[in-house]
Amino acid sequence: MLLAIDIGNTNTVFGLFDNEKLIKSFRIGTKEFRESDEYGIILLNLFHYHNLNIQGLSGAIISCVVPSLLDTFIDVVLRYFYIEPLIVSLDVDIGIAILYNRPEEVGADRLVNAVAGFEKYRQALIIVDFGTATTFDYITAKGEYAGGVISPGISVSLNALCKNASMLPNVEIIRPEGVIGRDTVSSIQSGIFYGYGALVDGIVEKIKKEVGGSPKIIATGGLARLMMGASSVIEEVEPALTLNGLRHIYLRNQK
Repeated sequence: MLLAIDIGNTNTVFGLFDNEKLIKSFRIGTKEFRESDEYGIILLNLFHYHNLNIQGLSGAIISCVVPSLLDTFIDVVLRYFYIEPLIVSLDVDIGIAILYNRPEEVGADRLVNAVAGFEKYRQALIIVDFGTATTFDYITAKGEYAGGVISPGISVSLNALCKNASMLPNVEIIRPEGVIGRDTVSSIQSGIFYGYGALVDGIVEKIKKEVGGSPKIIATGGLARLMMGASSVIEEVEPALTLNGLRHIYLRNQK
């Protein structure tokens, strides 16, 4: 079995694979002040609660966009599972060319998503990831990572709005009944839901115009399924895209 770990700015996601099958995934808040023992105990408790046998664990891979936590999670895997994890970096064969001017600046999660998307669809893609940032990544028909767009994430924007406007409350991110809000809460929800839907549609159309052709539009991230209802261009939602990308990269580097 394979343990895949995606360390993001807001959440850390763990996935347990038995060959190609994702048996279980967990999402916990990313906390830089936690020690490796705390993360280790959390992970062991999650496995125990779900009756998952980790004795068959034979490999691990980590993708990280929080540099201060990378050594912490390497320590977790070494000390609690007795496995040396593979770390996604430019030194690892990920199987796709990177056309970014400075490849070292591309977030590991974006590259991992590109790998998973192209492995599944084998065509030009635009991947929209609703994470701490809302990112748009273009993958060519040859499977090359060509670059993309980074915009503030939905939760980041909402938190900033409420923090800087003293009379505006923080609200749940849901689909409102209509575009025109009838109170402050529904007005904010409308601005977030339909505003980001329009952002996605607008940026995707501009990318398509720039690159030509008809790339497939897929979405991932915690709010992807909700936001599919606000967008007219998203064709598929892939909740486990990053975890599957990690699995592909791990297997590629075992040859």
